[in-house]
Amino acid sequence: MMQFNSSDKIFIEKKGLTLKKVEQQLQLLKTGLPFINLERAATIEDGILKFSEQEKSGLIKVYDAQKEALKIVKFVPASGAATRMFKFLFDFIKDFKPKKQSINAYVNKFKASELSLFFIGLEKLPFYNLVITYLKSQNKNYNKLSNDEKLVAFIKAILNDDQLAFSAFPKGLLPFHKYKDHLASAFEEHLFEAALYATSKGKASLHFTISEKHKEKFDAEFTRIQQIVESKTNTKFDISFSYQKESTDTIAVSAKNEIVREDNHELYFRPSGHGALLENLNDFDADIIFIKNIDNVVVYKYEEEVAKSKKMLAGLLINIKKQAFKYAKDLDTKQLSHDDIVEIAEFLICKMNVVISPEFEKYSTAYQIDYLKNKLDRPIRICGMVENEGEPGGGPFWVKDEGANLSLQIVESAQINKKDKEQKNILKKATHFNPVDIVCSIKNYKGETYDLQKFVDHQTAFITMKTKVGKDIKALELPGLWNGSMSNWNTIFVEVPLVTFNPVKTVNDLLKPTHQVL
Repeated sequence: MMQFNSSDKIFIEKKGLTLKKVEQQLQLLKTGLPFINLERAATIEDGILKFSEQEKSGLIKVYDAQKEALKIVKFVPASGAATRMFKFLFDFIKDFKPKKQSINAYVNKFKASELSLFFIGLEKLPFYNLVITYLKSQNKNYNKLSNDEKLVAFIKAILNDDQLAFSAFPKGLLPFHKYKDHLASAFEEHLFEAALYATSKGKASLHFTISEKHKEKFDAEFTRIQQIVESKTNTKFDISFSYQKESTDTIAVSAKNEIVREDNHELYFRPSGHGALLENLNDFDADIIFIKNIDNVVVYKYEEEVAKSKKMLAGLLINIKKQAFKYAKDLDTKQLSHDDIVEIAEFLICKMNVVISPEFEKYSTAYQIDYLKNKLDRPIRICGMVENEGEPGGGPFWVKDEGANLSLQIVESAQINKKDKEQKNILKKATHFNPVDIVCSIKNYKGETYDLQKFVDHQTAFITMKTKVGKDIKALELPGLWNGSMSNWNTIFVEVPLVTFNPVKTVNDLLKPTHQVL
């Protein structure tokens, strides 16, 4: 294509991309992508399982009895920077005119409820004492400042690059919780939590996907806490890191579909969202993988309850996998009767939410066997779902694809056409929310690891509007890791307690009870 010069071509190849792939990205940005076609919301007894306390205990026992023989990994997407947590504070510093107004007047004028909550809860923030100590060390006259001046100084200390610069931290290394004798990062809490459910033979393996520039900081944090956490939990930790691969970046265009360039005329590429992490997940060799976001942690007193929920999901995975593997092997190796075929089809329908073609009965026996093989021979994911409390983000739905096939999917709100009345109504009826609480199996019954790229629905990529130097740009996001990237996995949704979902999207979330020790 004429729009690329020889320097562009070298730049594209350096990133591990091909010209063809970039041209495909440009085409998608130009033509747009189809919205997801929602059939109905997944609800309890229609796509979401709900277990009694007795059933939960049974599943926990299954997992505890077998985990020592399993290779277990906890996979934590952790490349997010803390910047977005402080957005309303950046806005305040930009717009506040201290000589013309008080903070109180600013809050009232802009109806700045987040800012108001931040000031009310200030002393409960885990890093409050740390910031105050820093401010006093920097300014001998700190105590003589007015209350407004102290508050502005506090915010600047958090945000400014030449001060504490919390906003530039990776989210995983920010102080999240204040204990009696120390501050704990989200990274540290993930270790304590993993010791309760993701251990095998006294060892817990955790893998964090991070930005390469933060690797040394994560290494330093692990070195600092390793001995303490290992002695407190009686667990050895095997920590590994990987980076979002540059070859998964996508090109950006202007609102008029013109290629966006940097000031030095190089092409402007953006990270393509968490769907890029499928490549990282694809590198694993494990029997059970727990997936959970870096900012979804709790203080220690709630961790036992969270661990029980995780074990319950893993116990269900073990049960389902055992039966699925038996049937997959039978389909490969045995002469099956009509009753055997019906039994396998019923297992897929009743236990794995697979919608079998209405034509299935008419197929020849050989084709029925091939059809069932295809449906069974896939990675399996068990996804925890919490009751919807109005949080932004994705949820569980029955979705119809272009071939009118129905399947259970996690759908982000950006994938839904909200101008379509029917689709909007289905969205409104959603009872549950996706907290990214996944336990999965990525091997077949022979112990071979799947190539996860084969199960992606590429039509579920989506286009988002971003800004670059104040100008609107269109960005292409790959099918999300737990959305389109797992679209063709066998999927089971299970209701889990609300305590398992505690993301920190803004700094004020650290004031919620699950992030407070007292």
